[in-house]
Amino acid sequence: MTTDLALGTYHCRNVPRAAAHAVAQGASWIDTAPNYRGGQAHDLLAPVLAEWPGISVSTKTGFFSRAEGDAAVKAGVLTVDQAAAGHSLSPEFIRWQTDRSLKTLGRADIVFVHNPEHARVEPHKPLRDAFAVLEEYAAAGRITGYGVATWSGLETSVFTVPELLTLAREAAGTAAHHLRAVQLPVSLVMARPISLALHGSGPLVQAHTTGLTTFASSPLHGGELPEMVTAELAELVEPGLSPAQAALRVVASTPGVNKVLLGTGNAAHWDAAASTLALDPLPLSTLLKVLDVLGT
Repeated sequence: MTTDLALGTYHCRNVPRAAAHAVAQGASWIDTAPNYRGGQAHDLLAPVLAEWPGISVSTKTGFFSRAEGDAAVKAGVLTVDQAAAGHSLSPEFIRWQTDRSLKTLGRADIVFVHNPEHARVEPHKPLRDAFAVLEEYAAAGRITGYGVATWSGLETSVFTVPELLTLAREAAGTAAHHLRAVQLPVSLVMARPISLALHGSGPLVQAHTTGLTTFASSPLHGGELPEMVTAELAELVEPGLSPAQAALRVVASTPGVNKVLLGTGNAAHWDAAASTLALDPLPLSTLLKVLDVLGT
């Protein structure tokens, strides 16, 4: 079973061009957020989504640009001090921001709660409250479901996948909740999720075995990995691969990964990545060798 390549718009310099090429080449998912590209990502992406109604899209709630923060203050949703933080998980703000996102994008399949580990207080209650708001949107048919997109929350066990599922059940008041996905960094730099998954544990395996869709973000570590992967390491992964392809090959072969988010507006880079992810997963023995090399 192969892993899907999805477009992540965080590192895209030209969002419309990147989205149009990815979709034309068969991508079925685009991930974005209201604070990406200086707060312009949604506006830039909307025409592509309108042209391709079958494409799934996920966005986020929590972070906001300065302009959106100013608008939230003007609307009475945030105070000036709250807006200065650049991040909010208050139910009022999540409702307000999600409404704005849906209006601009036209639709959203998944709304991720964005880096809840940034909450100023212990994040479990803010997460439960955020889930409760997004349950309302899912119940009304305005979104398919919601998730958590985190950089360090799962890595540092600020929260765990089982805890997220418990919070979702509490928010929904029933086992039939709408928590659908988790997003976390998985790469040769952020390799702990890979190591845990190879041994049958960790957030990727926990999420996958409970039916959540897993999104691997930053697989090239913000574009830094191609220069960090040596020719010898790429050869160990699989002969003939470029450093970028080798890095993506490992992430795509990691047990429990459903979608790999790649942010690039370079058509050749996208096509090379797509061909790489179309290959069968690497054997477990190869992945373990790669991690052994990284460990030394």
